[in-house]
Amino acid sequence: MKVIIPGLHNSDEKHWQSILERENPEDYYRVIQEDWNNPICEDWVQTIEDSLKYHDHSELILIGHSIGCMAIAHWYQRFKHKIKGALLVAPSDAESPAYPEYIEGFAPIPLDGLPFKSIVVASTNDHVSSIERIKYFAEAWNSKLIVLKNAGHIESKSGFGSWPLVEQLISELEA
Repeated sequence: MKVIIPGLHNSDEKHWQSILERENPEDYYRVIQEDWNNPICEDWVQTIEDSLKYHDHSELILIGHSIGCMAIAHWYQRFKHKIKGALLVAPSDAESPAYPEYIEGFAPIPLDGLPFKSIVVASTNDHVSSIERIKYFAEAWNSKLIVLKNAGHIESKSGFGSWPLVEQLISELEA
């Protein structure tokens, strides 16, 4: 099962996560957070755990975006479930001094190596995280790193709706 874990405000209908889910409803499942606008790490992590507790973790591929990536890292740190893989797109830097205060509890960022296949996708001009920080996260997590040039925050506002590369990367995690 492929599990979509959006970031702040959820992913709008033009976002690549929403398109994946809409075009493949039998293959994708979205974790629904109670409060998309004021993320609290403990709540988001518990919602992920509650949403996935009846699934075979060894078959799960988590597909995170932005603060959803950090929720995945915190979820793994807390519950230690070994999943099939994780695609972490545009992880947000919750430790940045400029990070919004209403996004609570995601710092410090877990930097434990992930014991499953993982791919981090970064942009050279993401306004949420610097490329240097995302490279640091990828290295700490033992993740393969894909860098996109001038792709913004890799969301619908940056022109990432239908996105063939994402399906290719998910297939790589499934192999």
